[in-house]
Amino acid sequence: MSALASASGPLPSSARSEHLARSPAVRRDGRWWLVATSGSVAVTDPVFTGQLNRFAAAMAAADQAVAGPRLPQDQPPAHPGGRRR
Repeated sequence: MSALASASGPLPSSARSEHLARSPAVRRDGRWWLVATSGSVAVTDPVFTGQLNRFAAAMAAADQAVAGPRLPQDQPPAHPGGRRR
């Protein structure tokens, strides 16, 4: 089975899309595509789509870890022991 299947034209604009980092991989409505200026290609290989799914999950977890809990802008950070000065 081929890893890629040709698409005849651009992806539907109504589809919800999610770019994977800075790669040409885009997930639209649960399906992976490789997108370039010349067109898009559907990814059909289950091993490759599995790798894309794992990488997307790892990126989402990293983004969430970096975002973490944030203090409101008007509150100073807590000192050790939970007390503020």
